[in-house]
Amino acid sequence: MLSSHELFGFMSPQLALRILEHAREHNKELYRAALAAVAEARKLRPAFFERRPRDARHAEMTAMLSRPRLELVAANLLREWLMKQETPMLADFLDKLAIVHKDGAVENLPATVEDANLQAAVDLLLSKYPAEEVSVYLNAFYTMNDVRWPNLETMLKQDPRLQFAG
Repeated sequence: MLSSHELFGFMSPQLALRILEHAREHNKELYRAALAAVAEARKLRPAFFERRPRDARHAEMTAMLSRPRLELVAANLLREWLMKQETPMLADFLDKLAIVHKDGAVENLPATVEDANLQAAVDLLLSKYPAEEVSVYLNAFYTMNDVRWPNLETMLKQDPRLQFAG
């Protein structure tokens, strides 16, 4: 499955921009930390990097967030975006699987889920949300949780609806 930095590498520039803009508007501390990490990786002073035009800065940030050394930063940005902006998608998925949650956050995931239930939950998400966002969420869900469902891994590898456009 795709790690957070790999997700930034495969997602569309438009989605990456939305994720960065969400952090800039709703979690300035996270955005500044991401900006500083990218500036450091590029061997620039954060203040200098921050003065660049936003569209150029975000394009550079997206490119750098797709590198393994910025995995933690990429994961934090994705987690923030999913938990704050995409709560309805998370809730729909967990509700369909009958998993107790609070605004998409789960204390204890079951060790397994039935194939038919998982398929129904994924079908629901794909019927309501853009496929790229669903794919980002399901990949992040798989890699960011301690419990790994083999049937979800198989779906992420084999279902063409969950593949990123090349």
